[in-house]
Amino acid sequence: MFYEVLSNIMSLIIDLTILYMVLFFLSLNIVLCIDIEINDFYPQERYALLLIRDSLNSSVDLHGNWTGPPCINNISRWFGITCSNWHVVDITIHGVNLSGYLPSTFLQNITFLRRIDFRNNALFGLLPNLTGLVFLEEVKLSFNHFSGSIPLEYVELLGLEVLELQENYLDGEIPPFDQPSLRSFNVSYNHLVGKIPETSLLQRLPKSAFDDNSELCGKPLDMSCPSSMEKNKKKLQVWIIALIAFGAALFLFLMIIAFLVCKRKAKGNETRRNDSTRYVFGAWASNVGNSEDSGRLGQLEFFDKKLQVFDMDDLLRASAEVVGRGEFGVTYKATLETGNAVAVKRLSYMNELSKKEFIQQMQLLGQIKHENVVEIISFYHSEDQKLIIYELVSDCTLFELLHEGRGIGRIPLDWSTRLSIIKDIAKGLDFLHQFLSSHKVPHANLKSSNVLIHQTNQGYHSKLTDYGFLSLLSSSNKNAEKLSISKSPEFVKRKKLTHKTDVYCFGIIMLEIITGKIPGGGEVDETTSNDLSDWVRTVVNNDWSTDILDLEILSEREGHDAMLNLTEIALECTDLMPEKRPKMSVVLKRIEEMEQMIKEND
Repeated sequence: MFYEVLSNIMSLIIDLTILYMVLFFLSLNIVLCIDIEINDFYPQERYALLLIRDSLNSSVDLHGNWTGPPCINNISRWFGITCSNWHVVDITIHGVNLSGYLPSTFLQNITFLRRIDFRNNALFGLLPNLTGLVFLEEVKLSFNHFSGSIPLEYVELLGLEVLELQENYLDGEIPPFDQPSLRSFNVSYNHLVGKIPETSLLQRLPKSAFDDNSELCGKPLDMSCPSSMEKNKKKLQVWIIALIAFGAALFLFLMIIAFLVCKRKAKGNETRRNDSTRYVFGAWASNVGNSEDSGRLGQLEFFDKKLQVFDMDDLLRASAEVVGRGEFGVTYKATLETGNAVAVKRLSYMNELSKKEFIQQMQLLGQIKHENVVEIISFYHSEDQKLIIYELVSDCTLFELLHEGRGIGRIPLDWSTRLSIIKDIAKGLDFLHQFLSSHKVPHANLKSSNVLIHQTNQGYHSKLTDYGFLSLLSSSNKNAEKLSISKSPEFVKRKKLTHKTDVYCFGIIMLEIITGKIPGGGEVDETTSNDLSDWVRTVVNNDWSTDILDLEILSEREGHDAMLNLTEIALECTDLMPEKRPKMSVVLKRIEEMEQMIKEND
């Protein structure tokens, strides 16, 4: 009996020992797996990405998102980063106001990189060094402020399929690109010079790939290049003309110096024009002069004769700087020689519209006068160029006011200011709905980047811009997908568009102001991975949680009820069924009643 008990005890001890050893090795394996998961990435790639994070500013919080390893479990939680085989293979950060200078060799350690996409930002300096990136397939750096020449080593990227460098300030000559893999190439709207290399690739590209480079010549542009003799002759002529001009100038100077002494000195000094910005207007000036309407050069169409104080010649001589890039063109601040400044939008994708239709629509839009709508001063039409000249509202956009400069040092945007901005937008949109009642969707492109903000002593004043664009597109034009109304449920489902589509866009702006989040997941946050209105609706249905409120206004507890009431209006505006959304006149009335109630309670 004793031996039987002892045997049982020994057997139990052996079983427990085996179990302990199994558990020990299992736990060790888990620890090793976790360690592999955390450490199985390439530190040099992480360091290269941190150079971007720490060197540039953006509307996206890269500091808050780019933490830890960039690749975990072979995927990336970092905004704009894609991984494969635990390596970073794709950097896509476009349209987020990325600004600053790229570090010179930051990409050299990301050796398996296949794609770079920094389009539609505000990056300066030289193009990045891509030496040794043998796996690179796509380089998209268009619509920035890059300067300098195109690096010769780009020709050595044998696997390159896409190279987009248009709408920058690049100069110098085009390298002899001839990679068989290169299927998309564009260097238009730069400062490139010289003859387009006679490689089989570059010679078969369309003219649009090289357009608007002032001194570029060659077969694709149907522009012959001057011979060396002609160049020498021109240089000689220039010297002769220069000597004659100098003598004449000296004589005239002596003649008029007494007269100049008696005149009052011109107020201020003429602002020095930056060559890169002055070129912006010079690029399309040649097209205007060569168009079929060249006889009308200088004949801008004005809506108010009192404002007709400059003509096209004045505009072409104006210094210009880019202040915005949108889906339908680039907007410039043009400073005339008189010192007055206007905003000029050079339209794209509008060539399908006939001259008569364009002029009719512009004459209608030019009649719009309202304190919360940017006024159109004039317009210009030719076969190749369509310009809209607006009054200049130069402080910032609502998008910049809400999202830029977040963090230490930022002055919070309080609740009363946000409510005032919402009311301004509602007033402007309601006016457009009344004035353009016959339009299918009066504004059609309402978003925070199209709300201009002007700061006065009384606070912030808002004005709507880029309105009426749907009427400028032909019925068959797919470019309507570039408008903000394309995010509405009825557009996605191809149902009939109405004024209520504008109401939907207004509701999204309201939620953006209330939550401080960028619609469509532009801000890196799990809450915005889906549509902003869906997330707010989900949170609100859970007992009207204040979790939706922007942290900058969360502390204003006395305004929570008003904020949530305004959220309710926004959710009604973003209802999936257009017929359930209120009219803009009703929305404006409710907002004004809410504002009045707040004032009375104060």
